[in-house]
Amino acid sequence: MKPARCLLAPAALLCALALGGCATPGGTPSPGDPWEGFNRKVFSFNEAVDNAVLRPVAESYRDNVPKPIRTGVANVLGNVGDLWSAANHFLQGKAQSGLEMGMRFLTNTLFGLGGLLDPASEMGLKRQSEDFGQTLGKWGVGPGPYLVLPLLGPSSLRDGIGRIPDMAASPSNLLDDSKAGLAVTVVGVVDARAALLGVTGLADQVSLDKYSFFRQAYLSRRRDAVYDGEAPPEAFEDIGDDPPPPAAKPGASAPARPASAPKASPR
Repeated sequence: MKPARCLLAPAALLCALALGGCATPGGTPSPGDPWEGFNRKVFSFNEAVDNAVLRPVAESYRDNVPKPIRTGVANVLGNVGDLWSAANHFLQGKAQSGLEMGMRFLTNTLFGLGGLLDPASEMGLKRQSEDFGQTLGKWGVGPGPYLVLPLLGPSSLRDGIGRIPDMAASPSNLLDDSKAGLAVTVVGVVDARAALLGVTGLADQVSLDKYSFFRQAYLSRRRDAVYDGEAPPEAFEDIGDDPPPPAAKPGASAPARPASAPKASPR
């Protein structure tokens, strides 16, 4: 295990917590985002790094590396992640899906050239990714305040803590050669950023406030991931969202949901 890379997530988390505690955002903070002033500064820093380095490299990778190679790289990295996902399924008490993810890992490792190919998906063993932040959520740990981590991006206090074991189980930390591990880390970051080019492009076009767009998208996605799409009403309150209307009884029409006024942009 490489100490420098394993300490990246804890260092980013401690830095965010130290500075976030001193932040005094202007106006009334959004629900679940009491450190908004600090988070916006980190978001702007991450955006500057992304625009200067990550996005151009990811676009070059997408445009110049043949798709079969990019698919193979994503498959190999995803295959290692499947093993950690299987462990998290078991930690959450989901034995059946844990076994399925374990079988997926073994199938792609043995019959997919170490994960380069994905025969497991063709056999119906679909990827069901889980991380330790979701496991903590299943154990009853609330998300805590929204938190933007330097270089690592959107998170929450719970998910930031969960990133520590996630990074320890990452492909780069399973290699003994530090140079090879660094290369795997770089390739993984570029591959992940290339996969998000469409999402960030959409945000540039439709969102007046990218910070709010990504915050709501992240918190909503994580809520659904922790509760497998069946979140209780209190989970919606954590991020200031409206819970879905109650299901209508058989033979009765669903109650009309009151229209809400459009929320003003924080800007």
